[in-house]
Amino acid sequence: MRALKIGLLGGSFNPAHDGHRQISLAALRLLDLDQVWWLVSPQNPMKPEKGMASFAERFEAAKAIARHPKILVSDFEARIGEQRTVRTLAALKRVHPHHKFVWLMGADNMVQLPKWRQWESIMSLVPIAVFNRPGYTYKALNGKVAIKYRRQRIIGGIKGADLRQLADMPPPAWAFLPETTIELSSTQIRKYRDNAGNTCS
Repeated sequence: MRALKIGLLGGSFNPAHDGHRQISLAALRLLDLDQVWWLVSPQNPMKPEKGMASFAERFEAAKAIARHPKILVSDFEARIGEQRTVRTLAALKRVHPHHKFVWLMGADNMVQLPKWRQWESIMSLVPIAVFNRPGYTYKALNGKVAIKYRRQRIIGGIKGADLRQLADMPPPAWAFLPETTIELSSTQIRKYRDNAGNTCS
């Protein structure tokens, strides 16, 4: 089997939206990835179950949003009975030792990363690409993760590294992609949907 460079986008996808697709398309282009896998979580341990659609509903909705031959919606976490990112990554590397993975996340998640279980182990498992989110740029680039791993940041550009090689770099390695600003979030969509449902005609 040919070794592939694969971006991993994890989350509840409650619901999946065009922002997820924008990140994926940008990652395919900027990081020279072969595929992006959406890892739909059975239940995000940092989010309440209340208001969470069923896994089947979220999985099918994600497939409807993805709409691209190189974006694959995966039930890997559900199949292995896992919801912790560090364990999921370790399992993926065991099952697919020939592939090269890059974890994709928004700047908001980079700010929250120290709250994740064994977050430093996550940094040591795969390179990470961080996508800009309005209101989170400063916090992400001056937060705990950025400070601790400042020497491992890969900066692209004319005089910098070629971010298309990020998947080939040994972790810990991370890059911040400021030109990819994603404004949508699942939380915003749910709030809009709920407010619309409560509006009297």
